[in-house]
Amino acid sequence: MVNRDIAADLVGGRSVKPLFRPYSVGSAQVDFPRNIKKSERKPMVTSVNELKRQARAAKTLRQNVQEIPLRAPENGLLVRELVPVAHEVYASRAELFACVSAVAGRIPIYLCSSCGEVHIGGSPHQIRTCNVKDSLSSKEHSWKIGGIESILPLVESFHLYDRVGRAVTHNERLQVDRIPAIVELCVQAGVDLPEYPTRRRTAPVYSVSGRIIDFERRFPKSDMPGKDINTYRFWNREKNHDKEKPVDIESNNIKVTAARGLEAWEKMCTGATKLMTKYAVQTCGYCLEVQVGPKGHRVRNCYAYKHQMRDGQHAWQEARIDDIIPPVYVWHVRGSCLVNDLRRYYGKLPAIVELFAQAGAQVGEKYADVMREDIAVPELDEDKLVV
Repeated sequence: MVNRDIAADLVGGRSVKPLFRPYSVGSAQVDFPRNIKKSERKPMVTSVNELKRQARAAKTLRQNVQEIPLRAPENGLLVRELVPVAHEVYASRAELFACVSAVAGRIPIYLCSSCGEVHIGGSPHQIRTCNVKDSLSSKEHSWKIGGIESILPLVESFHLYDRVGRAVTHNERLQVDRIPAIVELCVQAGVDLPEYPTRRRTAPVYSVSGRIIDFERRFPKSDMPGKDINTYRFWNREKNHDKEKPVDIESNNIKVTAARGLEAWEKMCTGATKLMTKYAVQTCGYCLEVQVGPKGHRVRNCYAYKHQMRDGQHAWQEARIDDIIPPVYVWHVRGSCLVNDLRRYYGKLPAIVELFAQAGAQVGEKYADVMREDIAVPELDEDKLVV
């Protein structure tokens, strides 16, 4: 009878009460985002088998001489319902930079000069994770004062005057301007910036047997807007995407400013994710290069893993939101000094969220899994007693 009861319990015949309670009473713990090796390709959004199936279907469709229907934005037109989202993302980005500038003046930002790790607030941590070339043998970080670019890395993309036109070639790499990828995404989605002109079509393009037919180019109108615009050599003018009109922060309360900045961060990330569902963004599978548009550029400037086999060309694949807005994760724990022996009990947060959290902003449940605030951090003499 005892063996039958044990067998029934093992196969789920009846529920068994646990003999112990887990140490964490919150949500299930998740693994921290790991750094990809240089020889490892980024995870793909769409599987290779699905990409092959789509390519075979497109090849079969091109064999028939018929019109292939295209929807916005593949046909060159804007997605009307996403135009307000693009304006909101662009405004949230400007507001975010203003709030970060105000908060960063009171909370220090530290940057490792060897590996680029970031620490927010207080004295830099003592966790020995600096494992790069020319680093210290003890794997301790070499800290220095960082800035806004340390927690909000700049990811640039070539600005396309016509997003359905041909890709940027290698010989045009110095003629076409490069702007932040998030700004280029907003421009292609409907934000009009005088310094970065783009073509707004009134008639869609058509695809016949895989070839794009543009009737506006074949039969141009005499009053077609943008016909006298220089579509390249923007770099001859003064670049002002780093000198955008600042947003005035009227409140002197750092807690209010932090809450406002955290809200702008969430709006920017959420809105950019919505835009990327319609507007394609490409990234290299081995380096940090990003191109906003239906296809990647042809500039041969990839120096990542096995770039000689590709003649310096990028291994383009579909991008994620982390490719255009990379979250720099930092260690997160409240009320204690970070030491190396207790790092398995610490949580992590994106650096921008950690900055606003230390300034008094309330972090939502979205980051509860990686914060690990439901785990009690023991003392150094109690670490050996933890099972």
